[in-house]
Amino acid sequence: MKSLFTKVVFFLTTSISTVMFAGNTEGYNIKITAKGLKEGTVCLLANYYGDKQYIKDSAIANANGEVVFKGTEKYPQGIYLFVPRNKRYFDFVMDEEQNFSLETDTLDYVKYMKIKGSDENKDFYDFQTFMAEKQKQIEPLRDLLKKSKDNKDTSKLIQDKMSAIDTDVKKYKTNFIKNNPKAFVAKLFKAMEDPEIPEAPLLANGKKDTTFGFRYYKTHYFDNIDFSDDRMLRTPIFDTKIKTFLDKMTVQIPDSINVSVDYLIEKSKANKEVFKYIVWWITSTYETSKIMGFDAVFVHVVEKYYNKKQTYWVDSTQLYKITNRAQVLKPLLLGKKAPEISMQDSTGKYVSLSNLKSKYTVLVFWDHGCGHCKKEIPKLAELYKKIKTKGVQVYAVETEDKPEEWKKFIQENQLNWINVIELDTYRRAVTKQIYDIYSTPVIYLLDENKIIKAKRIDTEQVGSFIDYLEKEKATK
Repeated sequence: MKSLFTKVVFFLTTSISTVMFAGNTEGYNIKITAKGLKEGTVCLLANYYGDKQYIKDSAIANANGEVVFKGTEKYPQGIYLFVPRNKRYFDFVMDEEQNFSLETDTLDYVKYMKIKGSDENKDFYDFQTFMAEKQKQIEPLRDLLKKSKDNKDTSKLIQDKMSAIDTDVKKYKTNFIKNNPKAFVAKLFKAMEDPEIPEAPLLANGKKDTTFGFRYYKTHYFDNIDFSDDRMLRTPIFDTKIKTFLDKMTVQIPDSINVSVDYLIEKSKANKEVFKYIVWWITSTYETSKIMGFDAVFVHVVEKYYNKKQTYWVDSTQLYKITNRAQVLKPLLLGKKAPEISMQDSTGKYVSLSNLKSKYTVLVFWDHGCGHCKKEIPKLAELYKKIKTKGVQVYAVETEDKPEEWKKFIQENQLNWINVIELDTYRRAVTKQIYDIYSTPVIYLLDENKIIKAKRIDTEQVGSFIDYLEKEKATK
């Protein structure tokens, strides 16, 4: 069967002490019996955490298809998974009471599920049974709707029936939440609900505010998420909501993302583990983002939270690495002026980056002995022949110290641009650090004021970025 929660990538890995937190010492004793489970089948107990699932325990099925997970310390509460080898898995609730049994059949986990000792799981599976029945009712209606799309009256009748089913589901959830306000399952039901958007108000000109719906939806998007309850971290709902908010509901530029990030982090302060997860997730996501310019979000978070000693879980070694990384990236953010470089060309003359008079400067760090550079630099040379008429100059920095071999490569490949090299070992190392050069080639694109407009781009992207910047100028 499919999980109650859809669109969740199933990924099992070992648990990590920095993200999993043990409960009290009363322990857990969970018996799961699944008809159709062969004797000797290895079964895993796992839990959701963010967008992944972590293995917590393992056990082997006996001749009756019984599996027992038993331990001396309670697990953190949330949604857990029973994962038999080579079989479908199913979800269940790990609540405060961790001494219960689940009995079912591998043919249909939901249909045959029987629960003893756990009211939360009974509620959890009552809902899934209810949803399975509603799914049976709505599937044929969907098929009929496709066949009747040209008949307005029939389509309207079918849509009304589908709406009635949807209303039944909403009523089920609403009534359960009302009657069981403290239940974890009630929080799950609420968390799955999107905010209902009221009718848009009228503007001063008498027309409806067409932007109201989106603004209201974004403002109230987390109304049904309890940030003070760290159990939400151990469900597939929380992480999906975070990603949707940042990726789909926030303008994808660093300044806008920073506002949304700060909003999320402030809300997460209601619970220290939620705060830890949110800050960690944002830090990891934007430090390693493949979208150019998003490293600015990483720098923002480090300066506002790590530098101000709010990240209580980070030790001194980790803190140094994170803050140092932000210090390296900050001067290299898009919109910053490229750090100055002054190096010798092939004749021994010093040439400064800042002294170049060109509309655009392609700043490339390369190594004549690098296999990738041997392919990319000649490509860049061919491209340069086509784009130099647009006011483009290339400032090519050799990152190693073999001047004769470097000069030979320049001549053989007719690199007719500004080629420079630093022979002093210390200064060469400093330049690499300043420009964050840990592999080659690395290309930066600068404008006439040596402002960084693009970075770490491929040779093929240089021309298109210049065309984009030209069009951008033309529209101003």
